[in-house]
Amino acid sequence: MTDVIVAGHLCLDIIPDLSAHAAGQFDAAFQPGRLVHVGAASISTGGAVANTGLALHRLGIETRLLARVGADQFGRTVKQMVAEHAPALADGITISAETSTSYSVVISPPGSDRRFLHHPGANDDFCADDVRDEDLRDGRLFHFGYPPLMARMFADDGVQLTELFRRVKSLELTTSLDMALPDPDSAAGRANWLTILRKTLPHVDIFLPSLDEILFMLGRKVDTPLSAQLLTEVSDELLAMGAKIVVLKLGNRGLYLRVAPAKVLENMGRVRPTYLTTWANYENWSPCFQVEVVGTTGSGDATIAGFLAALLRDISPVQAMNAALAVGACNVEAADALSGIRLWGDTLRRINAGWRKLDRVG
Repeated sequence: MTDVIVAGHLCLDIIPDLSAHAAGQFDAAFQPGRLVHVGAASISTGGAVANTGLALHRLGIETRLLARVGADQFGRTVKQMVAEHAPALADGITISAETSTSYSVVISPPGSDRRFLHHPGANDDFCADDVRDEDLRDGRLFHFGYPPLMARMFADDGVQLTELFRRVKSLELTTSLDMALPDPDSAAGRANWLTILRKTLPHVDIFLPSLDEILFMLGRKVDTPLSAQLLTEVSDELLAMGAKIVVLKLGNRGLYLRVAPAKVLENMGRVRPTYLTTWANYENWSPCFQVEVVGTTGSGDATIAGFLAALLRDISPVQAMNAALAVGACNVEAADALSGIRLWGDTLRRINAGWRKLDRVG
């Protein structure tokens, strides 16, 4: 049986090395008409399918990937890089001759949050039919990532997204959904995300957006000051829409977890926790582990991988939060999305050795 099927957004990440620039220097130097010297670029797979899926594979989880790439050099590169982790992982990556491969140029200067130049490519053509029932029948958990960066998945009030999750849930898998923050001026930014969530979350067991993403989708101000009251209010709304476990990624402010009552958790599918009373009604906001940050590419996806790996191993919510935060912390110790990820046992040993956390603010 496959532990997890990861589907959705897949791209090639091109990451120039900007480490030679002092904090804040790159922003001042990067002006029209000016040439700015940078270091060598690293090239890696990106998007939820690669970042979360390959992190789960590295954490010892039996994983299947489902995504689309174009019939071009970038597409061939993506498939080759995925296959280097394990040949079978590339089997579910479909080559589409009608479009190009998605790519991102990741601009991540020291002392500044990263920015992206992104081409959606083949991801815009992905639809519910790209996930076949035969891809799912032996699975335990289905995770889908980044529908705001996939045109067909948010078109027509998300009919494709809702149908996909309805069908997966009908096959008794546990379902998981991650988001991305769309450009407010794009078609994705103008989509009715509140309607999409209301239609889709009844079929979603685990919902794992960032706080900024969900504030935007709920029509709240993205720059609303972080507080325990805000997290409770937002999770109340998401649980009322149908989600059973809400995980809010808070960047360097940590991770928030809120869980529905035991009666609701009974319908979680094949990855339902054995000890429902331990998970039921759980709420916690936990800070990040202390690390030297090299890059933040894929940190949210790595955090999700840590949480899902913990849930698949049927451990407590406290341990699941620590695992999620630990995998996310390991991720930011490298410039790309995967190099920093450690094996599951190594990650637990680091936690158990007394790895310190930052002080929580808020």
